[in-house]
Amino acid sequence: MNLQLQDKRVLVTGSTSGIGKNIAEKYLTEGAIVYINGRNEARCREVANELTDLTGAEGRALAAAADLSDSEQSDALLADLEAQGSIDILINNTGIFEVKPFVEITDEEWTRYFNVNILSAVRLSRALLPAMLERNYGRIVNISSECAVKPLGQMVHYSVTKTALLSLSRALAELTKGKNVTVNSVLPGPTWTEGVENYFQTLSEEEGKPIDELTRNYFADHEPSSLLQRFVDAVEVAEATVYLTSNRAMNGQGLRVEGGIIRAL
Repeated sequence: MNLQLQDKRVLVTGSTSGIGKNIAEKYLTEGAIVYINGRNEARCREVANELTDLTGAEGRALAAAADLSDSEQSDALLADLEAQGSIDILINNTGIFEVKPFVEITDEEWTRYFNVNILSAVRLSRALLPAMLERNYGRIVNISSECAVKPLGQMVHYSVTKTALLSLSRALAELTKGKNVTVNSVLPGPTWTEGVENYFQTLSEEEGKPIDELTRNYFADHEPSSLLQRFVDAVEVAEATVYLTSNRAMNGQGLRVEGGIIRAL
């Protein structure tokens, strides 16, 4: 299927690993020009080179380092990107998560989660959406989570920020009426990424159980409603995200890629 993404300029935030990296790779295979974002310049260049080798997209994977929780760094990145050309597609993937008891989450941690998980998306969308509307083409996707509609008690702060991303997406979509511009969300379920692997490795050490035992029993113990009964592959999230940006009729939507965990019609 030709998704008509050839030469589109794509910024994927938080794309040096995990879901973001897989999204960046998928866009490169579709012929897009992709900016690889993370906080470390050397790491961004390393991933850009790695994805170039994987996809053969010579000169199309470009490093775009910035800490998007910092407004000054965000502004500097936007100025640099504008000098290179307009961004056609923005994938707001940057995010942090951890398992922590609600009563132990401080005001400072709440502020940090809102700044990283929500305000990074707000800053970039606020800067890029007007030009998208003016030229009558643009796509914004906010990577949310199944936690947005099925909040987790062990990750209250994460869940709340992911719900906020759903609201942001729908509200911004309302501003695109009659334009060839869309704003959507993707809601991955539990996805096997480096961060999740590190979490289970720590849990394995703490509980003295093999990591394969913990992961094998995870869905039966914690997500029995899952129809998939396994972790989502980051590639599956990437494929859904890229397809979403190719379809003009999908706007203001929350696309669930969570293996049927959420019991809803």
